[in-house]
Amino acid sequence: MHPEQIKILLSMIQKLIRRGAAHNLQKIVNKSHAADVAAVFSFLSPKDQIFLFHLIDKTDKKAEVLSELGETEFLVIAEDMPAEEIVKIFEEMASDDVADLLQLLPDEKSKEILDLMEKEDSAEVEGLLRFEDDTAGGIMVPDFIALKEETTVADAITALQTKEKDVEMAFYLYVVDDYDHLVGVISLRQLVVARPMTKLQDIMTTNVVTVHSNMDQEEVAKVVARYNILAVPVVDDQNVLLGIVTVDDVIDIIREEATEDILRMAGAGDELVETQSVLRSTRTRLPWLFASWIGGIVAFYIIDHFQGALTKVLYLAAFIPIIMGMGGSVGTQSATIVVRGLAMGRFNVKQILPVVLKELTIGGLLGFFYGLLLGIVAQYRYDLWGLGIVVGFSVLCSMTVAATVGSCVPLILARIKVDPAVATGSFVTTSIDILSVLIYFQIATVLLHL
Repeated sequence: MHPEQIKILLSMIQKLIRRGAAHNLQKIVNKSHAADVAAVFSFLSPKDQIFLFHLIDKTDKKAEVLSELGETEFLVIAEDMPAEEIVKIFEEMASDDVADLLQLLPDEKSKEILDLMEKEDSAEVEGLLRFEDDTAGGIMVPDFIALKEETTVADAITALQTKEKDVEMAFYLYVVDDYDHLVGVISLRQLVVARPMTKLQDIMTTNVVTVHSNMDQEEVAKVVARYNILAVPVVDDQNVLLGIVTVDDVIDIIREEATEDILRMAGAGDELVETQSVLRSTRTRLPWLFASWIGGIVAFYIIDHFQGALTKVLYLAAFIPIIMGMGGSVGTQSATIVVRGLAMGRFNVKQILPVVLKELTIGGLLGFFYGLLLGIVAQYRYDLWGLGIVVGFSVLCSMTVAATVGSCVPLILARIKVDPAVATGSFVTTSIDILSVLIYFQIATVLLHL
């Protein structure tokens, strides 16, 4: 549903809640798509969230809504429900979604729910809980279709028709040997165009793209994107097929990782503001802003050191903000481009020089253009010999250095196995502020003989 339509749905639901029109609310909730209903929950109070959720008639619809909810909203709903009711809803959900939600609950309640679940279902979920949240094993779906090499196409189609309801997405049919080792894969298209009595081993693709169960989820998303596949099989050290990661999960991963990287680069933690308390948000941002504060203190001492120059030419002070700002902007641009390139696998950390030289050249060209413009403005405004050259050359040097620093820092951090998204933002902006001021006053001292 379009964002504007979500707003209309929210407004309608809020009005009906205020009026206590439960019957009309129930009609709207049951007719609306589960994802749209879930999107509304974050704008409602906990009391209204619980009220709205219990108006949903069908258990499978409740399961769809629950799987779409954010962590905060899910915990509000789950806290209000007895374990028996949660189990009924979980029975309608995919095992990987159940595992994700169980990890959000307190240990006692999770154990109680697992004890109440059917043995087969609980075994699947417990198997997924063995893996870390952000690994291929943690996000995989254990429901897939795997058949032996000797199976015929006709038997395979029959198996698909029989098991279709037990699998989340039947994009591919996987072929395994007698020991469940993955040996091949067949797309549905290959299957339906083959002759009925053809054996799977004769038409399967043996060069299968796989991921290990311990692979980070971001790397899994890169694999799916690189090979343009709808699902990727997850295997263990012995190449035994454990599950599959589907494209819908990959989309969620890409969105989560991109959001996390952006928030980390800004020094705002790795969670959206609506999921954090005031104290937690403050505690998360405090150390990153402290780095900026230190940078400001260093810049202050640099300016104080050149106080004599400022006293002689007060006009110099007028250009400090724009020189620092232009350097900071181009540095942030370079850092963002490089961090994103690293995240998408477009840059190789072992080849630092070409990337840095490219950003240095771009920074130099931008610096020349804006330095020329600002130098003309400075010379025209104050008509002081040499001031335009000082300001223009400072902008050129500042932006060139800033682009170089902005591209170097994330590449170096990645090379030493530090997440570039975590440390790049604050380090780059702080160092560029210091360098911009230092370059400006050094150039002014030399060229104006101060």
